[in-house]
Amino acid sequence: MHRRRRTALLLSAAIAAAAPFLTACGSDAHPGAAAVVGGQRITVSQLENRVNEVRRAQRAAVPDETQYQQVLASTSSLTRDTLYNMVLDRVLHRAAQDAGVSVTRAEVEQMRSGLEQQAGSSAALQTAWLQKYGIAPSRLDDNLRFQVEAKKLAEALGTDTSQPAFWKALAGASKELHVDLNPRYGAWDVQKSSRVDAKTPWVREVTSAGTQVSA
Repeated sequence: MHRRRRTALLLSAAIAAAAPFLTACGSDAHPGAAAVVGGQRITVSQLENRVNEVRRAQRAAVPDETQYQQVLASTSSLTRDTLYNMVLDRVLHRAAQDAGVSVTRAEVEQMRSGLEQQAGSSAALQTAWLQKYGIAPSRLDDNLRFQVEAKKLAEALGTDTSQPAFWKALAGASKELHVDLNPRYGAWDVQKSSRVDAKTPWVREVTSAGTQVSA
């Protein structure tokens, strides 16, 4: 269990601390797109809808106006972080496909069940993920699938997420997909599979928690 927890922590640390070694950057070649990944657009509208899901959930959870303004201030990078997560999900999924890795619904449900037991209820888990990680309740399973997929990819490669083999796979997937971010949201680092200025503390904590449950 401790080795898997350590692996999860190293995965997130590498993502969150990705150095600005820019090998791909955004352009204005795709009007209306927040990003283009594998020739598929993530539109500004899709991004805004995803962000609005979080904001609506935050508003419902924090009816007090002063407290809600504090929430807004503490999550001021939500739009960029959300786009980063949307792109990274596709990059990881391509790397997993290339390695013959798939994630079953049962695996996601197993992780969620364990986390719900820790939190005390499904509602408590959703609230915790919203407050701590800025993830809307409707996206919780997507987040957990990401964690399972990263772990299984590392295992399929015979390594863990702290090692070059894992990051080489993600870098290869980034190159295959030709990630192109709209400059207003930053730029994508192919070698690190990261938005250059991305900060995602939820990756470390969520992956670690999920791994503890499955141990």
